[in-house]
Amino acid sequence: MVGTAGGGAEEAVRRWVEAGGGRLVLDGGLATELEANGADLNDPLWSAKCLLASPHLIRKVHMDYLEAGANIIITASYQATIQGFESKGFSKEQSENLLTKSVEIAREAREMFLQEHLDQSIPAQKPILVAASIGSYGAYLADGSEYSGDYGEAGTKEFLKDFHRRRLQVLAEAGPDLIAFETIPNKLEAQAYVELLEECNIHIPAWFSFNSKDGVNIVSGDSLIECATIADKCAKVGAVGINCTPPRFIHGLILSIRKTSLF
Repeated sequence: MVGTAGGGAEEAVRRWVEAGGGRLVLDGGLATELEANGADLNDPLWSAKCLLASPHLIRKVHMDYLEAGANIIITASYQATIQGFESKGFSKEQSENLLTKSVEIAREAREMFLQEHLDQSIPAQKPILVAASIGSYGAYLADGSEYSGDYGEAGTKEFLKDFHRRRLQVLAEAGPDLIAFETIPNKLEAQAYVELLEECNIHIPAWFSFNSKDGVNIVSGDSLIECATIADKCAKVGAVGINCTPPRFIHGLILSIRKTSLF
């Protein structure tokens, strides 16, 4: 997360940052740690597979990150979609319950952590927030298109809105503190997310995180500044960031956003 955007969500993020002493620390890679704890993620569902097979490992990884000093833990829903679960034979209701479960596990981990540290002073750990992760349509496809933004015939705004709508609603209803739209590969999907936040009347602050492979634009070739501007114009978006990008590009990308009037 590189900076706060405008609107009502901005104030919520600013309050959290101030409560955290001027910064909030995100957790790290979920899938990497799940595999380190013995999970087999060789599946189109990726880390969301553990919602079915080993939710206790998800909880453990959340706890490990909190113990390491994270202020924000991100749910195991990046690659969890209603359509993806249905392809595995689950009903729509079961699929929605699994999305809800991803948020519940993170909230349970937070409560367990706080209970274990009741008698300790942990000012650097406050606030502790749960961010519900929403991966791109390309993440659902599991074909690498989240790193190109090329969705072929599916690349229309209305299609993307229809794909993400119920997923966003279910995750928001589960009670996270934040919605994390991660690894957004093209401007079209950013526009779809903004419209859904408004149309679904979501009152939870969101952040948008884009990915880049050239240090200038996002992976589709769309301008990072244009994409950040789309986010900035939405009062529901509290921050914009960069993820899944070569480290050597991060500093320049952050500076390119900060040079605008956005942040």
